Parts: sequence; structure tokens; C-alpha cells
Amino acid sequence: MHTQDLLAADTGMGAVTLRVADLDTMVAYYRDGVGLQVLTNDGGTAVLGRGATPIVVLEHAPAMRHASPHEAGLFHTAILFDTQADLAAALYSVATRYPRTFTGSADHLVSNAFYFQDPEGNGVELYWDRDRAEWSWTHGMVDMATIYVDPNAFIRSHLTSSALESAASRPGRVGHVHLSVGDVATARAFYVDRLGFATTAAMGDQALFVSAGGYHHHMAMNTWNSRGAGRRQLGLGLGLVRIEVPGADDLGALVSRMHDTGVQTADDGRTVAFEDPWANRIEVTAPGRG
Repeated sequence: MHTQDLLAADTGMGAVTLRVADLDTMVAYYRDGVGLQVLTNDGGTAVLGRGATPIVVLEHAPAMRHASPHEAGLFHTAILFDTQADLAAALYSVATRYPRTFTGSADHLVSNAFYFQDPEGNGVELYWDRDRAEWSWTHGMVDMATIYVDPNAFIRSHLTSSALESAASRPGRVGHVHLSVGDVATARAFYVDRLGFATTAAMGDQALFVSAGGYHHHMAMNTWNSRGAGRRQLGLGLGLVRIEVPGADDLGALVSRMHDTGVQTADDGRTVAFEDPWANRIEVTAPGRG
């Protein structure tokens, strides 16, 4: 793939929108458990984040159906913390208030990660990255593994009173978004060949990891629960994935790529929107546009 066909190196992820049945319960989980701050809560939509950075947008949709776990959609939203102390504070908070939502942990070599399911079954990852200088690459692919991490030992080693006391105001953002898809080949054709991410890791026909600028992954897609899934029907769960590119020229290049490969886009002057092959809605923005 030519450089001009790739997303800009400084591309990142924005807030993930979830459609939820019980707004109050979900706000409480992300606020009191995960440790996010309620930035706005008005008209059936709540925005939660860290500092001034939105991370999760909750849209109240009580009339919608719950999706089957075998449908395409969200696998998890991954929230990235700048320090191990900040991650430990979030881990301690959610494990203390919502211990039954914990689903696992891993040292991925590039990161330490802890996994949860929110009250409506949406996956959540809380993680911290090792310095990029410590990552290993083999033939252009990043070396990752899944090694158990004792969450209690992690908390004992890294939790500080200052991180716990000021958790919601400390830095944090969406580091990556992981999707459930019907097949990996179609995901690669869309997210790499059309959208412009680069492949950073793959697990045969089970999972694909992609990024911009040499990050370990900004997005991932797997078929572990959803092999063969078709387009999603409107329902609860994932509403929107946001990608942020550095500038208007980068957004223009993306739009040209999508048009050249037959992907329909909608452009309101501020945001370019489109759907992936499973009807997951993607919106791409650039600072200062519109």
C-alpha cells in the first residue's frame, strides 16, 4: 500500500456511542465504576469522559431490542490511561463497585489490560501502554501475547491515593475499538484497503488488528462470537465509532479513497460518515473543519 493510501500517522479514536435501554444504570456504571466524569446529560444523551475528553456517549433507546451475542457489533471499547496508577485507580473502582462485571486480564507485551462487561453486555477494556521503545516487531507485525495478570497484585503495586482521589479529572481517552464481524477477509478489505489502516497483527481468519502511525492497534475485528454474521439490524449496543484525523487534507484524502473504492459517504461539512460491511456506523472528523 502506498503512503498516500494510509491514514495519517497522528490518527486517533474518538468517543464511542452506545444505544442503551437503562440510561441511569449505564451512567452510574461508567461514572461510579469506571471512574468517568459526566460531561453532559441532557435530552436522553449522556456524555462521559476524563478531563475534557469524551470517551463514551450513551443514547437512551428503551424501545430498541437487545442484540444477539452472535451478531456483528461492538466487542469492546478500550479506554487508555496514561499511567499505571491511573489504570489501577479505575480498576480498583470498577472492581469494588461492580465486581461481577470483571471478565479477565492480560499482559499483551505492548500493554496491560483488564476486561469488563457493562450492565447491558457491552465490552469494556481498561489498559495502559508500555513505552513504544519496548514493543517488538517481526516482519512488520507487532508482537503481542495474552499472559495472565493478577488484578489484585496490579492494584497493590500501582494504586496511589492521588490517582484515586482525582481519577475523573486525570487524562484518559479511547485508545482503540474492537469489533465483532462476520469474517476477517471482508474486514481487511474494508478497514485496510479502503479506509487506510495498516495491518499490525493477525490471527489467521479469526482476528485482525490495524492501526495508523505504528500504534499496536487503533481498531481490531474478530469472529470469535460472530463468524458468518451479516449486516446488523438497528438495536441496542454500538451506535457509532469515531475516528479523528489530524487535518482537513487528511479527511479529503480519506473521502477520495472511499469514493474510489465504491464506499458511499455522507458529509455535513464537519464529519464524514459511512458504514462498514456489517452496518457499523463510522464517523471521521478533523480539527477545525466546518
